[in-house]
Amino acid sequence: MTMAITDGDRRWLARCVELAEEALDNGDGPFGSVLVDGEDTLRAEGRNREVSGGDETRHPELELAQWAARNMSAAERAAATLYTSGEHCAMCSAAQGWVGVGRLVFVMSTPQLVALQAELGRPAGPVAPLRASEVAVDVEVLGPEPSLVEAVAELHRRALAG
Repeated sequence: MTMAITDGDRRWLARCVELAEEALDNGDGPFGSVLVDGEDTLRAEGRNREVSGGDETRHPELELAQWAARNMSAAERAAATLYTSGEHCAMCSAAQGWVGVGRLVFVMSTPQLVALQAELGRPAGPVAPLRASEVAVDVEVLGPEPSLVEAVAELHRRALAG
């Protein structure tokens, strides 16, 4: 198992930041995610759609976990990586754990996001800000990725300013 974020991981994380910006540009929270198989091939990608879709559970990480369950074997899921601009919430962590996607790599951590939201005066959300590794105990979890954290923070600042 890989225990450090690689240049290849950073390439996929950069795509997550692009998807997060796309989400923001469409009126949704700035989160983007990609699902990559064990051969480093993009299998699916998504962005937040909780506002435009009218459903607060329309997180890309949840939708990609569901996609993986429908379209990949258990062995394929175990070898796959879910990349995301922000560490999973408890709902998305649970979905990844239950589906068995073996690896999670993220840009901004939950504590970083919580601190940024507090700094910007945003109230706490309705779900406890648990770390992904606390929920999905069998998933290899890597992050945050310092080289992209400021880009994600800026998207969140834009979201709250808009």
